[in-house]
Amino acid sequence: MKKIFTLIDEKKKPARMVEAAKSTINKYIKRERNKKLPEGFDYVDFDCKFGYEADEASEIHLSKLFKAIDGAEQDEVESFYVEVLPVGRVRGK
Repeated sequence: MKKIFTLIDEKKKPARMVEAAKSTINKYIKRERNKKLPEGFDYVDFDCKFGYEADEASEIHLSKLFKAIDGAEQDEVESFYVEVLPVGRVRGK
């Protein structure tokens, strides 16, 4: 999923727009985790990028993605870019 989320809407407050963005990301993650894994992989991991512009996005761990989104709300930006791509991984011993 590569998407630009906007926080400015005439009818909705920015807090509601942030919650909608988080909900969309969670739905995507859940949908990807429920898909059948390719052969040879143990679990699905996600490569994430976050930034205020698509070309300025930097890699971020999935666990820190929602904190970064909250930071975007506090910085009062108009929009932010999120990239979440599923990757098959093998557990280490």
